[in-house]
Amino acid sequence: MLPDAEREPPDPDRTRQLSTRRIVALLEVLICSSIPTQLALQGTLGVFGYRPFAPNGDLRVGYVVGVSLIDSALLIGLVFLFLYVHDERPRDVLVGRRSPVREAGAGLALVPVALGLAIAVLLTAQRLAPFLHTVEKNPLQALMQSPRDAWLFALVVIVAGGVREEIQRAFQLHRFEVWLGGRRVGVIVTSAAFGAGHLLQGVDAAMVTGLLGALWGVVYLRRRSVVAPMVSHAGFDLIQILQFLVVSR
Repeated sequence: MLPDAEREPPDPDRTRQLSTRRIVALLEVLICSSIPTQLALQGTLGVFGYRPFAPNGDLRVGYVVGVSLIDSALLIGLVFLFLYVHDERPRDVLVGRRSPVREAGAGLALVPVALGLAIAVLLTAQRLAPFLHTVEKNPLQALMQSPRDAWLFALVVIVAGGVREEIQRAFQLHRFEVWLGGRRVGVIVTSAAFGAGHLLQGVDAAMVTGLLGALWGVVYLRRRSVVAPMVSHAGFDLIQILQFLVVSR
């Protein structure tokens, strides 16, 4: 170990560059959190007279579907833009070297794991902490009044859930891993934010969602591909849509 007098002093320019890069990475993560894009999109639609609620006060299914799909396109476009700006190939970050077909198979195998985790947490919360069940009926399920609505939401959960949210999660974890504190910090922060975004469905549902986010995040970090988490996420959500279609018959 070199004596203090022989150590090279820190390079101020390099320190400044690293600080700037971390700030940029944080801004990119925040921009890709869905909040800025959805607020901008809703504000733009409002200017043109498109409102989320019908005259009777009901939330419009078409509005929710439209915003979800357009926001997905915006957010995925931003992720690709930020990667290209920093000379990163989206394929390297999002897909890696694994076979997409095999990854899709791994994702299908993960669907029952995700379902088992969700059921176990909900049953445990119901038994030990029933006060966490703060919402009697999922407000999103209330929007599905017909099989047509269910099929529209099936499209949403595939595109906005499986595809967008897993690309979003992978990009954010990539930024955390390189610039913002590492993998563990990334999984904790992104999973907590993912769960908080579902508090509208109840505290217990938010807990489940956060844990599922952690599961899919860890799978991405281990496999370096979004395909398995994407398929697992979409499959998990589609099963809930299928449940509505069966019950509504």
